[in-house]
Amino acid sequence: MSPYFLGPDEMAVVMRNELLPHLKNADPAAVYFYGTGNKDPENAKRTKKALLTVFPGAKVEVNHDLTGAARALCGHDKGIACILGTGSNSCYYDGKKIVKNSPGIGYVLGDEGSGAFLGKKLIQYYLYEIFDEDLKSKFDVAFKTGAAQVLENVYRKPLPNRYLASFTTFLSANRGHYMIENIIEDGLNDFFSIHLDHYKEIRKYPVHFTGSIAFYFKDVIENLCEAYGFLLGTILKNPMEGLVRYHKI
Repeated sequence: MSPYFLGPDEMAVVMRNELLPHLKNADPAAVYFYGTGNKDPENAKRTKKALLTVFPGAKVEVNHDLTGAARALCGHDKGIACILGTGSNSCYYDGKKIVKNSPGIGYVLGDEGSGAFLGKKLIQYYLYEIFDEDLKSKFDVAFKTGAAQVLENVYRKPLPNRYLASFTTFLSANRGHYMIENIIEDGLNDFFSIHLDHYKEIRKYPVHFTGSIAFYFKDVIENLCEAYGFLLGTILKNPMEGLVRYHKI
């Protein structure tokens, strides 16, 4: 529910149609919303306006999704919080707020280690015909696509980052093949070397991860942390468990 794509009225409609039916007439005293696009203060105001329309009697707090990840992973302690899902992001969190954030420049120029980044590498191997015959045959069976369809989805259709990230299922299904392992290890190592290794706090506090990429390739994350000398903290598939714990304290 990004404020870049939906106005307050549209967000309110989404919540009334898709959220309220699941709340069974609950009347919450507080609503905490974490979402993409809300780092910008004006966007956060629009999101808050929508939430107050739907929950007029509640205390409403709106934050960026990276703040949600940091609170879920670190709680009230200092640490490095990372998102490795469709996109990627990271920050140093001092137990109260984000102090440093490695610049995020989107899936076209950056998003190292993300699902979109790994998917793009996979597609490059396929389209450049780097795959051996066995992998190419498995790819063709799994996706029944070709160069024209791939390029159409990437360059002409909406949400190409999600389309690229969808190919990471092929990476999971073919672990052990040296080409697949190279794509995963190289992609995640780029995230470590370009982003994590530049936090001066990285060797003083644990580094935590949330997101499907971190969760399903946790063995690679563990190996990279050991190689870089980082103290690995928590790996969560999604931040909700940690956020519930954070807001109960």
